[in-house]
Amino acid sequence: MPLTTAAYDDNGDLAAYTDSLIATRASREPDWDTLAFQEKAGPQFRRAQIRYVGSGATGNHEGDNHILPSGGFTFSNMLLPPGAEGPAHTHHDVEEAFFVLEGEVRVGVHRGPEETEYRTLGYRDMIVVPAGVTRSLKNEGEVDALFCVIIGTRKPQVPSYPEYSPLYGVTRD
Repeated sequence: MPLTTAAYDDNGDLAAYTDSLIATRASREPDWDTLAFQEKAGPQFRRAQIRYVGSGATGNHEGDNHILPSGGFTFSNMLLPPGAEGPAHTHHDVEEAFFVLEGEVRVGVHRGPEETEYRTLGYRDMIVVPAGVTRSLKNEGEVDALFCVIIGTRKPQVPSYPEYSPLYGVTRD
């Protein structure tokens, strides 16, 4: 259920309403399981999602009462250990933004299996990838990379993996 102003507008408890709008770092837990199916393609695909707003495109987390409801976007952090990768994938319905908080992340923008442009993003660097453009991530550093992931819709479609992605054909079950 998206955020609304109903509790604000009805002269209810403003303190409780304000608290309902906040997600603290202390209340977040890295979820190593939501993308664990990707490890079928190799251990380098192990990474954790730390959800704040909405469930993102990683699965159904609507029952998690620690997640702030989304009105029109999702926001999470991704923890990428050294050597870990986010495989080539495409969100056909929505743009996706990555904003680096710690470490460095090599981002690939793909045009088929033969053409990829790579850029390394560091502290406070950001990339916004339009819907329909294939992207990948890798932590080539020696420390964990932590970055924000913002997806521009309340409930994005599950991404697809192109034939050249190591995740092509891998299922969640």
